[in-house]
Amino acid sequence: MASITLTNIIKRYGAGKSANQVIHGVNAEIADGEFVVIVGPSGCGKSTLLRMVAGLEEVSGGEIAIGNRVVNDLEPSERDIAMVFQNYALYPHMTVFDNMAYGLKIAKVPKDEIRARVDKAAKILEIGPFLNRKPRELSGGQRQRVAMGRAIVRQPQVFLFDEPLSNLDAKLRAQTRLEIQKLHRELGITSLFVTHDQVEAMTLAQRMMVMNAGVMEQFGTPEEVYNRPASTFVAAFMGSPPMNLLKSAPDAPPDTIVGVRPEHLDITPSGWALTVEAVEMLGAERLTYGRWLHGQADELVIVRTEEACAAPELGQTLCVTPRPGKIHHFDAATGKRKDLGA
Repeated sequence: MASITLTNIIKRYGAGKSANQVIHGVNAEIADGEFVVIVGPSGCGKSTLLRMVAGLEEVSGGEIAIGNRVVNDLEPSERDIAMVFQNYALYPHMTVFDNMAYGLKIAKVPKDEIRARVDKAAKILEIGPFLNRKPRELSGGQRQRVAMGRAIVRQPQVFLFDEPLSNLDAKLRAQTRLEIQKLHRELGITSLFVTHDQVEAMTLAQRMMVMNAGVMEQFGTPEEVYNRPASTFVAAFMGSPPMNLLKSAPDAPPDTIVGVRPEHLDITPSGWALTVEAVEMLGAERLTYGRWLHGQADELVIVRTEEACAAPELGQTLCVTPRPGKIHHFDAATGKRKDLGA
C-alpha cells in the first residue's frame, strides 16, 4: 500500500493561446490506506484527475507521487495501481475465473498462486459460485464484482474507481456501496473513487475532494464538507435537497449570502413567513417549498420536516426559524465561506 501526493496538478489540452486548461493546481495528501472520493458534476475534471494518477493522461504541470515515487513519467503498468471502470470491460468469451486471472497469467504468476488469489477475491466478493460462468450469464451487479475481483487479485498499492456504479440500478448501487466499504475494511488499500453522485460520496468517503470546473473547492471528511461547506458551490452540491442560499436575507451583513439547510428550519409561530407552493412526501419525511417575500426580495425556501408533522396546505402561510448555530454566511462576490461566529 502507499500514500498519494498531488502537488499543484495542472492539465491543459492544446498549447499556446489556444490551450484549454481543465485542471487548475490541485493539491492533496492522501494517506496510506485512506478511501478518498472525488466528487463533482459532469465536466468538472474529476475523471481527468483520476486518469492522470493512473497514467492514462499526461500531467501538464505539477507532480504525482505514489508512495515515495514520482510517477509522472511512468507507464500505467509501472505504477502498481489497479483500476475499476464504469463499463466492467470483461472478456465475453472467458469465464469469470479466467477474467480475474488474466492479468496474473500475463505477469507469469505461478498457477497455484493465481488459484489462491482468485479464490480469496471471489470469497470476499461472494462470487465463488460463478467462477465457471461467462459474463453474459451474470447480472450487472455480479459483473461489477468480477471487475473489482480482477483488480483485487493484482494486490496493487492503489485502487482507482472511475464511476463504477453508474450502470447499476438504485438498489444494486446501494448494495454494491456496502460491498465496497466491506472490501476496503478487509484490504485497507489506498483508494480513489470518482463519482458525480453526492450520496455515494457521503456514504463511501473517509475524506472527499469536491471539484468544480477543474478547481478543488474543498477537501475534508463528509461531516466537514456537509456541516461547514467552503463555498456556495459545495453548499448547493452536497445535500439533497440542497442548502437554501438566500441573497437578501434580513439582518445579514452587506454582500453576504445566507445559507441554511432545509432540515435546520423549524416551523414556529413567527419568523420567516413562507407561502407554500408545493409539498413532496418522501416516506419518513416531507419537503415543503415556500415562497418568501420580504421587502423587494422573492426567494424560494425548502423546509424538511418529519412525516409525523401535519402537512401544510398549498397557499398557506408557514413561518419558519433557522436553528441557532446552523446559519452559514458566504461572500456574495466570491461565493467563499465567511466565518462570522454565527
